[in-house]
Amino acid sequence: MTGTNYLTGAEAMVRMLEAHGVKHMFGLCGDTTLPFYDAMARMDHGIQHILTRDERHAAYMADGYARVTGKPGVCEGPSGGGATYILPGVVEANESSVPILAITSDVATTSRGKYPLTELDQPGLFRPLAKWNASLDDATRLPAMVRAAFRAMTTGTPGATHLALPFDTQKAQVDEAEIWADARHRSYPAERAGPDLDAIEAAAEILAKAKSAVAVCGGGPVLSGAEGALHRVAGLLDMPVATTVSGQGSIAETDPLALGVVGSNGGVPATRAVIDQADVVLFIGCRAGSVTTERWRSPGRNTTIIHIDSDPMVIGANYQTEVAICADARLALEALAEALEARQGLPSLGGAVKARAAWEAKMAAFAPLAASRETPIRPEAVMASLMDILDDDAIVVADPGTPCPYFSAHYRWRKPGRHFITNRAHGALGYSLGAAMGAHVGRPSVKTLSVMGDGSFGFTCGEFETMVRHKMPITSIVFSNSVFGWIKAGQASGFGQRFYNVDFNRTDHAAVASAFGVKSWTVKDPEDLPKVLKQAVEHDGPTLVDIHSQQLHEAAAPVSEWVA
Repeated sequence: MTGTNYLTGAEAMVRMLEAHGVKHMFGLCGDTTLPFYDAMARMDHGIQHILTRDERHAAYMADGYARVTGKPGVCEGPSGGGATYILPGVVEANESSVPILAITSDVATTSRGKYPLTELDQPGLFRPLAKWNASLDDATRLPAMVRAAFRAMTTGTPGATHLALPFDTQKAQVDEAEIWADARHRSYPAERAGPDLDAIEAAAEILAKAKSAVAVCGGGPVLSGAEGALHRVAGLLDMPVATTVSGQGSIAETDPLALGVVGSNGGVPATRAVIDQADVVLFIGCRAGSVTTERWRSPGRNTTIIHIDSDPMVIGANYQTEVAICADARLALEALAEALEARQGLPSLGGAVKARAAWEAKMAAFAPLAASRETPIRPEAVMASLMDILDDDAIVVADPGTPCPYFSAHYRWRKPGRHFITNRAHGALGYSLGAAMGAHVGRPSVKTLSVMGDGSFGFTCGEFETMVRHKMPITSIVFSNSVFGWIKAGQASGFGQRFYNVDFNRTDHAAVASAFGVKSWTVKDPEDLPKVLKQAVEHDGPTLVDIHSQQLHEAAAPVSEWVA
């Protein structure tokens, strides 16, 4: 009779990650993580562990990785400060419906209440900010709880999960027979929910009678892989398709039906007018939040709303909704396409005409600024140069501040799918470098850019060492203007230009990056911009271009509240 084979809790965690198809993990070592690191060192598991310089960026890397691979991202960190540092990345991923698993080791369960170093209530800390979280106090339950974490983050509306791994659990026994995984939870979205067919028929009936319907896509279609189904629905109706910032990639912006970004961050009057004139708005995987709707002014309250979302709490939260379709975006749009195809005499909503007019209006304003040879360099000139240089499959990860609105409004994405990443949930500075590194690990065959302001650079520059250590050929671009520009622009537009405590000294970002081993340039003359950017993008290692650029409050930023 064969006896039971046991693993330690640390070994069991490694085997459970391996069983769930994990190939990459991002994290940072600590005292309470020593058994887990020892298991990683001793065991044959096929997981590449990428040591980061802080836990925040480990989580951002897991986030970027998950967005481009369709698989959960995994990050880890130690107890105490490690748990508090990893939290911002967990919050951002969860609110962006991106599945990441954060594992933080913890003090031994037997030490609780005795004031051990780094003790804190980890489940209490993460409870309101993660989709699901637990402490693995009982080693025998570790495999089941890891399976629950993967199930939680990949099903329904995806999100972030957290597991606390106490020191004594890492050393306790786990029955090896309990090591197994559900293969469905190795990718997302898993176990997709189909739509109510009566709701689909009701939506099709409204759209078939519409005079000026428009679709507004949030992040849901890209997360769901619904680009093809969306195009099918839009094509049947000649319906224009707008996106939020997070929804970019739902449709190629060179598609005749693509309207571009709407809302206060990246939208322009020409796109806003299409939403304002619509009699029906179809929200798809979109929360209809304050930015997308210009603080719930566009669309107006008398517009007929159809809302598709995987989260029932989103639908009807901000607008009275005529038809609610709580389902996976791809399944809902496929069903809607079939319902429309069964109808005769579908309307032609003039989407191609409206989209072309909107882009022509945008380009009329953009082109002279992009061609300007003013100094400091205009952000529009950077957008124009990058559109000429980057391949269609390149990934751009943009920080808040200067990068986000300019890429959203002016960089025209030529292919659908995940090519643009920005942290639209909470907008923390310093996100793009870590997320770009995770995106590169997940999709190493394409060029990846991290674009940041100099405020963000100060939050993130330590990770250039990680980039160099792993020889990641990422190009970083810094808009250098010595200011927390978004706040200064708000002070200019809404507070009588009373500028208070937003300016700081200029850093030689190229010199700092060079000290880490990054090949770097500084550009002050717009004539030099295309040549230097091309050299940086084509270099086979990490590069950085420090661009002396306009401050946002002096630029023609596509942010409606500043224009008003």
